[in-house]
Amino acid sequence: MKSTLVVTALLAATLAGCQENPVSGRKQLVLVSEEQAQASSAQAYTQTLSEAQKKGKLSTDAALNARVKRITDRLIVQAGAMYAPSRSWKWSVAVINEPTLNAWCMPGGKMAIYTGIVDKLKLSDDEIAQIMGHEIAHALLGHGRERMSRAMAMQGGMVLGSIVAGQDLSVLGPVADIALTLPNSRTGESEADRYGIELAARAGFDPRAAVRLWEKMSAASGNGPPQFLSTHPSPDNRIQALNALVPQMMPIYEKSR
Repeated sequence: MKSTLVVTALLAATLAGCQENPVSGRKQLVLVSEEQAQASSAQAYTQTLSEAQKKGKLSTDAALNARVKRITDRLIVQAGAMYAPSRSWKWSVAVINEPTLNAWCMPGGKMAIYTGIVDKLKLSDDEIAQIMGHEIAHALLGHGRERMSRAMAMQGGMVLGSIVAGQDLSVLGPVADIALTLPNSRTGESEADRYGIELAARAGFDPRAAVRLWEKMSAASGNGPPQFLSTHPSPDNRIQALNALVPQMMPIYEKSR
């Protein structure tokens, strides 16, 4: 009886949480509201920057900070055109002085880029725009909310499985992660590539830089783990997909200039 109630509750929550994304049109599992996602992201962002500041890792390079802000400001304008609700977001970007090849954008427009990716790859403005356009696209496409929702659904599934099996199945979490989370995460990455390159093109940044960027990333990090066990498309697949998008994006880029 108890397991039946749990199944019913999980199914009801899943069905109620399936929504069509207004940008991509893809159906997503969304169990977390935009307000909840933005509130938790703002809190995490404040904590992340506070810790970075305490460790002296917030960049004090005025030229680099101004450069990143100038690029992201142009992207933010186009983000508002692509997804109108983002015009009211409290956008913010930080440059973190760490050697990692990384950047991110949380729900609500809280962004960061690491000096490692700028310095090691010797990025041009167009290439920085491709990185930040990709990360902003994640936020516009609701991928943060989707990941939170999938984590909630997986946790509920583990509870249900434990009830039915009569034992703790939490040790199967890594298996569930591979089976459920990673395929959709790759979908999200491909979507962010697609809409990120368009966002950058609308802002007047060369779409061809997306290909150059991932050629640099591939050279710097190698091919990485097998694609099945990676949340990101393999560099070769990514470069091929971006190359196919460039001809579509060039007219947008030329018009924006």
